[in-house]
Amino acid sequence: MEHHSKRDRVKGEALWPFLNEGILEAGCDEAGRGCLAGPVVAAAVILPPTFDLPLLNDSKKLSHKVREILKAQIREQALAWAVAVIDNETIDQINILNASILGMQKAADDLKIKPEFLLIDGNRFKKHREIPHQCVVGGDGKFASIAAASVLAKTYRDELMEQLHTEFPHYGWNENKGYPTQKHREAIAKNGITCYHRKSFRLTDEQLSLEFY
Repeated sequence: MEHHSKRDRVKGEALWPFLNEGILEAGCDEAGRGCLAGPVVAAAVILPPTFDLPLLNDSKKLSHKVREILKAQIREQALAWAVAVIDNETIDQINILNASILGMQKAADDLKIKPEFLLIDGNRFKKHREIPHQCVVGGDGKFASIAAASVLAKTYRDELMEQLHTEFPHYGWNENKGYPTQKHREAIAKNGITCYHRKSFRLTDEQLSLEFY
């Protein structure tokens, strides 16, 4: 396997197209880890050796409009992609770190093409039973496949939270997507919690933190 070199960067972006040349790499990322409500959503993406995604970047750095454009482009150009949803009850049972890892493993397992290597965003992952991996801190801003996974996870989760907003409109999930905004915290204080809130999180503290992690 041959590692990337500087000449291999995606044109116009500071993203590497691969870590190891000539093998099927799947980039994995999640969205919703720091939220007070809703699931954590993970995605895995295998991009072809050549792809045309000039707008691709870490999903957090992109506008909603650009993410939607990229979502369609990634689904069209990827050799394989998959999304996995881990609900808030599971998060409460196994904690958010384990839920995030579980989601990325499930997404990788659901790919229609089995990858030979996993690129994981972050610094923690549990060894897959068959596929080797490497963790990359800030990977969604470094490798194209991880960035693509971050876009699919983010857009999928945002759509889910907009659907849940119609059921519980008081919390503003159509805007905050379950993240700990002031409006969201005030709505919890006024209306209590819903079946979609993560009970293992300190939902009403001014300085929010996790019970487990």
